[in-house]
Amino acid sequence: MKNLIPAYVRVPLLFAIVFAALEYFIDSGDKPAFLKFPMVSLFLGVFLFLLVAIEIVLNAVDKVTYHLLTEEQKKLVEEAQSVPFTESKFYQGLVEKLTRSKGIEQEKDVLLDHDYDGIKELDNVLPPWWVGLFYACVVFAIVYLVRFHVIGDYTQDEEFVTEMVEQDKAVEEYLKTAPDQMNKDKVTLLTDAGALAEGKKIFETNCVACHRADAGGAIGPNLTDENWILGGGIKNVFNTLMEGGRPGKGMVAWKESIKPTELQKVASYVLSLQGSNPKEPKPTEPEAKLWVEEGVVKVEATAVDSTKLNDVAPKSK
Repeated sequence: MKNLIPAYVRVPLLFAIVFAALEYFIDSGDKPAFLKFPMVSLFLGVFLFLLVAIEIVLNAVDKVTYHLLTEEQKKLVEEAQSVPFTESKFYQGLVEKLTRSKGIEQEKDVLLDHDYDGIKELDNVLPPWWVGLFYACVVFAIVYLVRFHVIGDYTQDEEFVTEMVEQDKAVEEYLKTAPDQMNKDKVTLLTDAGALAEGKKIFETNCVACHRADAGGAIGPNLTDENWILGGGIKNVFNTLMEGGRPGKGMVAWKESIKPTELQKVASYVLSLQGSNPKEPKPTEPEAKLWVEEGVVKVEATAVDSTKLNDVAPKSK
């Protein structure tokens, strides 16, 4: 067998088997085990080194042993190694066990009287592997018949529906905790101090160039009043951050560089700034409209002379 499978095949094959077994049995989440756990990489490195070392040692031992043989023994070794695998004793014995066929010299013992234009028939037994497989199929068929047609267990349709329900539940459970599966339909307003602090940090890193640190507006609109270009509320603000502003002149889509859950924190932080009255806020854009959250009744103010208002106008986003 050693001569049939050379070292350059044995070593990669054994290494691949061990590698696959480690990846299968070690739970490493969404990362390969050898990347997540340094000890796995170390083990694989040592294992590969030992495989190569063993091959080198065995090759050296073979060479030394061969040189210690007599000329007659060397000749016998060379003859044994030159025998094709299909003619080796191992192969012949394996075939005989699997097939129980008779050799040519024994055909007369199983020769039948049938003669078809000179073609004669042998009464060889069925191969043991075939017989075993046939009996296994018979047992399986009996169990299947009793379970599904006599007792009346679940049908294939019922099995499909059950498995689909289980998979749907698994997907729902995964989506509850998946960190980057946030979307416009699922997003909710965050009010805890920790989330708002993280949102503020992201805002100060990415948004102050256009909206100022106090969100009063610069290139971008004022974010502290109740007027919005693309709609207010957590869902609209989150969607604007994800998909970007108006085509051609609005804000870029941040979904390519900031995770959805982090955008949720930014949107919640922005909404927490409502009514903060920054210094010298940017005037309201003509496209901005007053946003009223669904279910909230707004009391309309009495119309007044605009010339009597302060210079500070409402701001928009």
